[in-house]
Amino acid sequence: MGCLAIEPQPERRYKLNLFLKGVRLCIFFGLILVSAGCLSGMFLVFYLATDLPKLPFPLSRIIETPSTQVFASNGQMLITLGERKTIPLNLVSQDFINAILATEDHRFFEHHGINKLRTLKGLYITLIKKGRVQGASTITQQLAKNLFFSFEKTYTRKFKELLVALQIESSNTKQEILHAYINQIHFGAGAQGVEKAARVFFGKSALDLNLPEAALLAGLPKSPTNYNPYRYYDRALKRRDIVLKRMEQVGLITDLEAQQAMLIKPELHRNQSDSRTGSYFLDALINELIQKYGEDVVYHGGIKVFSTIDTRLQSYAKQSIKNGLERLDAMIGIKPEDLDRPQGALVSIDTGSGAVKAIVGGRNYYKSEFNRAMKSRRQTGSGFKPFLYYAAFKELGFHPATVMTDQPVTIPVKGVEDWEPQNFNKTFLGDMILKKALTHSVNTIAAQIVENVGPGAVTSVAKSCGIQSPLKDVYSIALGTSNVTPFEMASAYTVFATLGVLHEPFLIWRVEDAFGRVIFEHFVQERRVLDPTITYQIVDMMKSVIESGSGRSVRKLGFTRPAAGKTGTTNSYNDAWFTGFTPTLCTSVWTGFDKNKKLIDMNNAGITGGKSAAPIWTDFTMKALKSDPERDFPIPGDIRFEAVETTTGCNPEEGNESVEVLTVPLKSEQTLCMDEEQ
Repeated sequence: MGCLAIEPQPERRYKLNLFLKGVRLCIFFGLILVSAGCLSGMFLVFYLATDLPKLPFPLSRIIETPSTQVFASNGQMLITLGERKTIPLNLVSQDFINAILATEDHRFFEHHGINKLRTLKGLYITLIKKGRVQGASTITQQLAKNLFFSFEKTYTRKFKELLVALQIESSNTKQEILHAYINQIHFGAGAQGVEKAARVFFGKSALDLNLPEAALLAGLPKSPTNYNPYRYYDRALKRRDIVLKRMEQVGLITDLEAQQAMLIKPELHRNQSDSRTGSYFLDALINELIQKYGEDVVYHGGIKVFSTIDTRLQSYAKQSIKNGLERLDAMIGIKPEDLDRPQGALVSIDTGSGAVKAIVGGRNYYKSEFNRAMKSRRQTGSGFKPFLYYAAFKELGFHPATVMTDQPVTIPVKGVEDWEPQNFNKTFLGDMILKKALTHSVNTIAAQIVENVGPGAVTSVAKSCGIQSPLKDVYSIALGTSNVTPFEMASAYTVFATLGVLHEPFLIWRVEDAFGRVIFEHFVQERRVLDPTITYQIVDMMKSVIESGSGRSVRKLGFTRPAAGKTGTTNSYNDAWFTGFTPTLCTSVWTGFDKNKKLIDMNNAGITGGKSAAPIWTDFTMKALKSDPERDFPIPGDIRFEAVETTTGCNPEEGNESVEVLTVPLKSEQTLCMDEEQ
């Protein structure tokens, strides 16, 4: 019996053929896509590889990147960042080598420059997470960064770094790579490379580092500023303990060794010249650079920074603060050996540009690096009154000859007790023009003004002048109860000096990269924020403060140039200020204790801004301007001057010499003797 061949039914045969054709088609297109992908990848690698930086030979030369240099406005070099001392691997503690490997790249001796798992993770974040670019950051890749002087994180730069890392691995041994790496790491506090770091932080060689010290150093590169043990010792120890746990997890130390090391608190080496800049200004400038470019660029990039600081004025500022605080110590009865002594701060700004010329943040940088000039917010007292008077002139039509009455004032405040401000001398003088009220800093009149104009108008003026600290719209804003910094006060008062033009304060004129190319340049821009005629009226009243008012100590101390300013003393005597300016230079001085404590002299009397801060301002400004030509504030074209009685605001009668008379600047349309109608 024969066998019959059973053929597929026509429909099944058709479907099978169709399926096979589909498979062949998919394979065909798959091969095309793979080929295209390979070709595209090869083209991308070829394209990017043509622009890769050249590897130095030997690799250790990669750490020969020029140091970052910071210059004063006159070209004098202020500091060099990133200086390093190269040492061979056999002169480095094995504890440190283990600690840095465990922290930064524990598979360093296993991979070929790229940690595949971490690379995939970084690629995922870069492509999926919008706005974020992340790399795998093996030790080799971190070393490769030093050959790039671009300050932007981009896809192409990350890919180029990866290619350079592969080049480094293919042409150097692991020991050569590790040697170059540990000699270029930035640890903060002016320490570049492990040998410099060991000297700076512990006063010993890198070879002599023990496990607790080595782990502490290995934890710093993640964020040298935030983990700086000189400033944040406890924070640095917590980071150190993370490093020790990591070393235990990867098998480089035992759990017992980790626990024993965590119990030890390494003693820091207090070599001041190595560990810190010694300058409040430089600390602020370096912090700004780090915020702008990152620590890699600041300490590895070999940039040149041209700052605004005037070394001559900075020297005068430090000496004036020192002398002034010593006088204040004597007034209070404090001895040099006493721990709790009053502090001071000074900021001086060029009025024509906003360039910061001098910053002193305390009486002794090495005893306290806290920059009171830029970070300490304190109540300004009557130093806020110029903003109040400008608001009243602008919004209510008041002028220097407007008459108000110095009398007891009670202002109801919703939800709290009525506000009853008092004058400094506890007396009331009756009717007076506003120029006299500001000259002698009369609080009751300031309180009446703020009740009329509203606190919001005052804070609006202050913010227009550059005050950035939070301000509350409360009546007491008129008497300076909001907290601001000396830096802000100096900046805001420059607007009065320029008759209403704001120049943003700045610390850096120009930044160049390692090849001399300008990567940042500050262009002076001005913005009018106040009316020039009204501002001149305020300036004239502030000149009177120095001539015969609460700041008259300035003249008594021999300062003769045209100048304007305002004292500030809080009700508690915790803060004493003087902020003043000439047409070219504006300076703010604050004095007080760090903790809220009264400035009281040996006779149990409160010390005012006129007694403590104004003499510092005078001493500094006289020295700062001694070689400059004398000049006065320009007078707007629509200003006229009138002599008026201080009690009536009217022109004085001829022959009546018993009345007090002041000269006031008025706009052309402003009239006298109309105050009863206001």
